[in-house]
Amino acid sequence: MDNTTILKKILKRQFHKKLTIFLWKRYITFQIFLNCLINFSKKYPKLFYAGARQGDKGGPMVKIQKLNNFFPEHRFNFNIIYLLSNSIYLNNSAINLIKKKSLPVILNQNGVFYPAWFEGDWQKQNLRMSKIYHLADYVLWQSYFCKRTSEKFLGKRMGKGEVLYNAVDTSFFVPTKDSNNSRFTFLVTGNIRKKSNYRITSLLYALKETLRENKNICLKIAGYIEDEKYLFSKINELNLSEHINFLKNFTQKDAPKIYQQADAYITMSYQDNCPTAVIEAMACGLPILYSKSGGTPELVDKNSGVGLKVSGNWKKNKVPGKYEISNGMKEIIENKINMSEASRIRATEFFDIKKWILRHNSIFEESLEKI
Repeated sequence: MDNTTILKKILKRQFHKKLTIFLWKRYITFQIFLNCLINFSKKYPKLFYAGARQGDKGGPMVKIQKLNNFFPEHRFNFNIIYLLSNSIYLNNSAINLIKKKSLPVILNQNGVFYPAWFEGDWQKQNLRMSKIYHLADYVLWQSYFCKRTSEKFLGKRMGKGEVLYNAVDTSFFVPTKDSNNSRFTFLVTGNIRKKSNYRITSLLYALKETLRENKNICLKIAGYIEDEKYLFSKINELNLSEHINFLKNFTQKDAPKIYQQADAYITMSYQDNCPTAVIEAMACGLPILYSKSGGTPELVDKNSGVGLKVSGNWKKNKVPGKYEISNGMKEIIENKINMSEASRIRATEFFDIKKWILRHNSIFEESLEKI
């Protein structure tokens, strides 16, 4: 296949994507327009997720699925609009209708756009996001890091809001009674794009270093990997194939078993706002070895994991050195039992979904009272 053919396919795919988003925005606007023709009920929260989809393969879709289990979506006669910052499909017409009808808007604010991870026009994307950010009646920041970042890139917000960490069902994500691993297994999960290869390569170099003293270690990589060819070549180059296991995409239904098959969770993801995978791993009793950046240090304390210092940067991803990661691995192995217990306790006390849902319900009811 020549370069011209490849380019045509890429352009065609981009055109279809833009057309789909355009039509989806028009559809969402139409739904809001119909809703504004009636006097909606204020008796109990009836949410409209404004185009955000639900699913079980991670990311924003899982969050909508969790909410939808307790607050089923109403596509008609809704009285609250719940938005995710990374799936906003409201155009100016829809925003004007919402203001006119005084429909409460609750925004779950995750990340913003900046050069370290977004290659496009990050300023334009932030400007688009900022409209809803300042319009919303109430904002839920996923961490204090998320709040500081939002204020830096989207501007100081005058409206109300609070920090509400992501949550998991700690009766579903539970520790296993017995570990059958013959080797101490570190687990890393996620969608690894080319730009995020550092999340794996940094671990490979550290694992190579750790194996000099302890051969009884394994790294399990679970999730989607965009640049498989490169990472496989790096594994072969470092002669690590016997110590690496791969597991491709998995759903939320499978997730607890994946965590239960590991001894510890490891993430070098830089400046994550509030990684739910870390909370899931903690609920399953896994110690966490992590890049001490973003919102992750707010989730994991010194008893439940080991944080590796990195400097803050908006233009480049920063990664701990291989010796720092290797030493962190050793510390996790030595303190596995105590850290496992601390992880589970912290997850159930601070990040259980029941508390998350109750807080949402209180916010919804308060919003309806003000209409």
